[in-house]
Amino acid sequence: MNQYVLSIYQPDGPPPAPEILDPIMRDLDVLNTDLREAGVWVFDAGMHPPETATVLRAKGDEVLVTDGPFTEGKEHLGGFIVIRVEDLDAALHWGRRLAKVLGLPVEVRPAQS
Repeated sequence: MNQYVLSIYQPDGPPPAPEILDPIMRDLDVLNTDLREAGVWVFDAGMHPPETATVLRAKGDEVLVTDGPFTEGKEHLGGFIVIRVEDLDAALHWGRRLAKVLGLPVEVRPAQS
């Protein structure tokens, strides 16, 4: 079995209004239950907003510490799910379901063990 990371990218800005977000979260709970029942769920996490990030850059013997995300952009990593499945096709199946539930881009990438 291989591990894949389903990375969720969301636009910068405040979260959607409850009337939009609540049904999405209900559908996400269903998907998370399905992942666990299928035995493919390994780990998941939501991320705090990008402005809470701290970036460390090595320059010679020094490490520069800066506030904010690594890159400036209109989207950021909002969360991820790690799954363990047989192959890329199986990972894409779950990635498609996640993208449909959230209405957001989902990157599917194999994880090195």
